[in-house]
Amino acid sequence: MFPLHMIHRPRHSSASGFTLVELLVVLVILGLLAGLVGPRVLGQLGGAKSKTTAVQVKDFEQAAELFKLDVGRFPNRDEGLDALTSRPGSAPGWNGPYLKKGEVPKDPWGNPYHYESPGKHTDIDIFSLGADNALGGEGENADIGNWQ
Repeated sequence: MFPLHMIHRPRHSSASGFTLVELLVVLVILGLLAGLVGPRVLGQLGGAKSKTTAVQVKDFEQAAELFKLDVGRFPNRDEGLDALTSRPGSAPGWNGPYLKKGEVPKDPWGNPYHYESPGKHTDIDIFSLGADNALGGEGENADIGNWQ
């Protein structure tokens, strides 16, 4: 058996934890890093939405080209982008769906894409109105279309 004085002997350690000053220094450093890095990360997030929109618009344009190869024309204004996912009544030769997911997604801001045929810029105009969902704008509010 162990002697009684060894069992109840408290252990002393030279490193008992962090001081309040050390914790405050770490918090200040983390705050400075968040202040410097945070805006850059948020700026990249916004740019990612615009890039995603541009990629989706190109996908729609390619799907409309395939529609034209099969049907002999682009979808008209009334058929819109939905003609790329479900057969319109006046489209003999339709061999879709021409979009992988089988439905037309909304833009990254949750708004529907716009389609005009004939377009003002090209044979067909496919575009998003950006974050503000209004014509024109700059930055995240800028319109993104297949003519750019």
